[in-house]
Amino acid sequence: MFRLGGVAPNKMTAASSANLNFVVRVCSRLKEVAVDEKDMQIIDMLLENARTPLTVIARRLGISDVAVKKRIKRLEETKVIRKFTIIVDPTKLGFKGFAYLGIDVEPAQLFNIVKYLSSKNYVKTLAITLGEHSLMAEIWARDSEELENIMKDLESKPGVKRICPAIVVELVKP
Repeated sequence: MFRLGGVAPNKMTAASSANLNFVVRVCSRLKEVAVDEKDMQIIDMLLENARTPLTVIARRLGISDVAVKKRIKRLEETKVIRKFTIIVDPTKLGFKGFAYLGIDVEPAQLFNIVKYLSSKNYVKTLAITLGEHSLMAEIWARDSEELENIMKDLESKPGVKRICPAIVVELVKP
């Protein structure tokens, strides 16, 4: 059964209905960008290694490096490519409390909790979701004690109903 933030559609309150309406409005404003097969190949190569030289991409695709550069620039301008970044193994940096948190939030407090979590350095990714949880957060903590303190602090915030941690044992595919 489809659930919005833990609420079945037939049991929606006015607040959860308003939250769903907001999500529908936001999603309706999202526009797809036309990409062709060459764009997808460029994206795949950059996902594999964002430092791949333009000349290597051009050679593999059979186009000029100038054409590759223009395509990448268009993908950046249309926000298909949001940024170039690195993938870090947090355990190698001493973060032993690496976890994903499913967070159930009262709909009226959702954006307050999003703002709060967005300001925290230990939150590496944060997503508003439809399904089991209202939010999903990737958390890096130095150890299990720090992770426990983070969760206790979050549980004390108005509107947070439940936190469901999934402790990462090994990151198989970033």
